[in-house]
Amino acid sequence: MATPSSWAQDIISCDLCDNPTQQFCNSCQVSLCVDCVSKHVGKFKSLAHDLVPFTKRKIKLVFPDCEIHPNEICEARCKKCDVPVCLKCMLDPHNGHRYEDMFDIFQKKKKDIEKETQEIESTIIPQYEEKNEETENKLSIAITEYCEMDKEKEKHREYWHQEVDTIFNKLGSLLNAMKENQLAVLKSHQSKIKNRIPDMTQTVQQNKEILKSKNVSDVTNYKSKLEEYRNMPADIDVKIPSLKTNTVQGRELSLELEEYKATLQQISLSGLTDDVNKSSIRKLLDRARVIATIPTGVNPLHNVACIGVDEAWVSGKDETIRRVDIHGSVRDTATCKNFPNGITVTRQGELVYSDGPDRTVNIVRHGRTETLMTTPQGWFPSKLCCTKSGDILVSMFTTDKSQRKIIRYQGHTVKQEIDRDEDGEPIYKGGEYGLYMMENNNGDICVCDRNAKTVVVVTKSGRVRFRYDGTPSRMDSFNPVHVVTDSMNQIILADYNNDCLHILDQNGQFLRCVDNCGLGEPHGLSVDSEGRLWVGLLDSGKVKVIQYMK
Repeated sequence: MATPSSWAQDIISCDLCDNPTQQFCNSCQVSLCVDCVSKHVGKFKSLAHDLVPFTKRKIKLVFPDCEIHPNEICEARCKKCDVPVCLKCMLDPHNGHRYEDMFDIFQKKKKDIEKETQEIESTIIPQYEEKNEETENKLSIAITEYCEMDKEKEKHREYWHQEVDTIFNKLGSLLNAMKENQLAVLKSHQSKIKNRIPDMTQTVQQNKEILKSKNVSDVTNYKSKLEEYRNMPADIDVKIPSLKTNTVQGRELSLELEEYKATLQQISLSGLTDDVNKSSIRKLLDRARVIATIPTGVNPLHNVACIGVDEAWVSGKDETIRRVDIHGSVRDTATCKNFPNGITVTRQGELVYSDGPDRTVNIVRHGRTETLMTTPQGWFPSKLCCTKSGDILVSMFTTDKSQRKIIRYQGHTVKQEIDRDEDGEPIYKGGEYGLYMMENNNGDICVCDRNAKTVVVVTKSGRVRFRYDGTPSRMDSFNPVHVVTDSMNQIILADYNNDCLHILDQNGQFLRCVDNCGLGEPHGLSVDSEGRLWVGLLDSGKVKVIQYMK
């Protein structure tokens, strides 16, 4: 029992309020301040109250009140019915039953709680802490090994031409997927272990409080968690895959990651450019022909982005992007907060669109929209292009539209800005219209600068290669609104004012004009996987599918 000096050091509060205790009811085992004495006595008028100064209190066990007989306490427990009973209960309705003294139950239960608490505190918690440390080490090793593999992958990437970026991106995606899956498993396992430690610590603290308690109900109502804590989550292990590489310097590189395998070989490129140009001219049809006319119901129709062979996403001035097939059936829709400034499709067939007012570029995956990136303050996204390497090109404009530029994003990271030439002059003209762009197979970025009525082609590094103003085609009022490239590195332009398409080679040489397909106000432009052009007509809302190569 605490001494008077220790009471002086620790202020004990009244059980009915927060004031310091001065009185104690020995009958009810309640601490009381002066103001609460009358409240306590008045509340339990039928009971006798032995009120004494707190320093002269007598601590005794507090037995539960009988639920059947008022003013009776239960000092025994019926073994048959497993309930607390008072003296009157023993006479009726528990007459003839066997009983167990509540004090004996109290003492036995406290010993069990004390033993259980000691095991949790001294044995089980240290085991969990040790297992948590082991899992933390596994996480560290896994992260380190994946970082090393990623560095190894990037080292080999440097030796090979940009055309093989797709392979390395596939490899990176597999590594990231494996890494995310395995780290998620380890982190989940660690979380299960780690989260139990505070709970067990709290249980230990609660048990210690119960052990100090003189209240029989606190002890008898105790529910053990020992079996739950003993049942530690089954240990797990992860198998880190190995990245196997074999290099024949300058000639061949083979890569292997689990079931994914790739072999890259270098071939001579001498004379390839001239052969491609000649081949392009030979492959163009003498007269392009329309093989399908698709009514989309979108008016005005601004954007077209092909998916595979016979389908394309189309959008206009409303908040719905529609996926239509070559027969005109709507196969799917995606809803935006604002009408999309631009749309494109990833190599995996996922829709990407820009939301100008929201300053976001978004992707639609499995019917759900996710934000890929948010453009810098004061800059708004417009047209888009997904590159073969997995980067996304985003054309942007300022609030007053006086400046326009192109940003290359790799994930959320800005990898490149294209806005100034070698002399520090703006490459693109400010104005009302957005920059439509497309990456060519050789890495060039082809851009329709409608404000300057010019097509500008820059290298992958952002250096201007050439500009095309329509002069070789002898067309009046050249007005390029959209651009695509094909498998032969040819550049195809939609000329809005002249209702036709211009076909150039990769160096800007004019090859052919497609003006025989009834292309009234061509605007959207895309190429499907069979090399056919899908041309969106602005006012009619129709898409014409055109065969222009043999």
